[in-house]
Amino acid sequence: MTGSFRMTRRAALAGAVGGALSAPMINKGAYAFAAAPAKTYSRRAVDLVASSLVIDMLAPLKITLDANYVAHRLTDAEAAEFRASGITGFHNAYGLGGPDAKRQALEFLAGWQGFAGRNSHVFTLVDGVADLDRAKAEKKCAVIMGIQNAEQFESVEDVALFRRLGLRCAQLTYNTQNLIGSGSTERVDGGVSDYGAAIIAEMEKQKMLVDVSHCGDKTTLDAIEIAKGPIAITHSNARALVDHPRVKTDAAIKALATKGGVMGITGVRMFVRTSDPTNVGHMADHIDHVAKLVGVDHVGIGSDADLHGYDDMKPDEYALLKGSYKGSYAFRDKIDIDGFDHPLKTFDLTEELIRRNYSNDNIRAVLGGNFRRLLAQVWG
Repeated sequence: MTGSFRMTRRAALAGAVGGALSAPMINKGAYAFAAAPAKTYSRRAVDLVASSLVIDMLAPLKITLDANYVAHRLTDAEAAEFRASGITGFHNAYGLGGPDAKRQALEFLAGWQGFAGRNSHVFTLVDGVADLDRAKAEKKCAVIMGIQNAEQFESVEDVALFRRLGLRCAQLTYNTQNLIGSGSTERVDGGVSDYGAAIIAEMEKQKMLVDVSHCGDKTTLDAIEIAKGPIAITHSNARALVDHPRVKTDAAIKALATKGGVMGITGVRMFVRTSDPTNVGHMADHIDHVAKLVGVDHVGIGSDADLHGYDDMKPDEYALLKGSYKGSYAFRDKIDIDGFDHPLKTFDLTEELIRRNYSNDNIRAVLGGNFRRLLAQVWG
């Protein structure tokens, strides 16, 4: 989701968070973390997260209205939250756009890469998949720079420019129409334009991941067909389970998988289920659906939130967020789902996959192995 404006999130959890491997055992193999003393996780879940390259393919480091936040130095507690989350790869992407999209994109890349450098004890930037592997070995968080739009590409040549400046993934559209194609909430979806086809070709040439998460149905299918190699739906869900314009049809999921692509499942409430309760189990239903439809090798995670989720925002900022989208987004009282709204959410999802009898290898694939394979193929 992650709109085209920046919103303030809740304050850091009280106190530092212990690292995954230092979680104390409570009883019979149950482990707890300082940030969530009322929650416990199994030894198997803790070990799986510790041994997996966890990649969240839509995970802004912080979504904030404060333009000065990129100059922020993490507190010890904030740094500990990132380390304890179990997530190695954070696809840090915002929805930018409008007449000054190129300027916004340049400022975004400069600001957030500066933030990563300023907090280099926690973060490292990603050029290729080796940087993800290195970050895992060094117990750091690897930042994949992305933008949830392609309006910054004012010419085909701009693709190479932005790749040199650190951009590794771009959505073709946000929710609305641009020169490339149609967004998911446009009244009419005309598909990918001639210019859009040229941008897709250049993105593949420059080894930049094409993302169609917010694209309309026809634009999504056109992009998959036009691309020579695999592309991604970094953060969406299955329309077979929830009728929402921002989620994907089975036809799109099948086409994506046929080309070797991967779809990340999101925890945004109205993309998961149309009524409450809506919890991490219902999110896992979407993982099940994609795995059964096209195979477990084509599904991953794209939470579409930072470590804390959305629901503790200040009331005026929360209202501003919801008001910035069309009515078809169908917001409910909450945006986060139960059990997937805190820094240790990866452990909750892992426990759910264990309950569903996923094998260790398949859980590792869902947590990040599938996206690592896709990124290696696209980036070279």
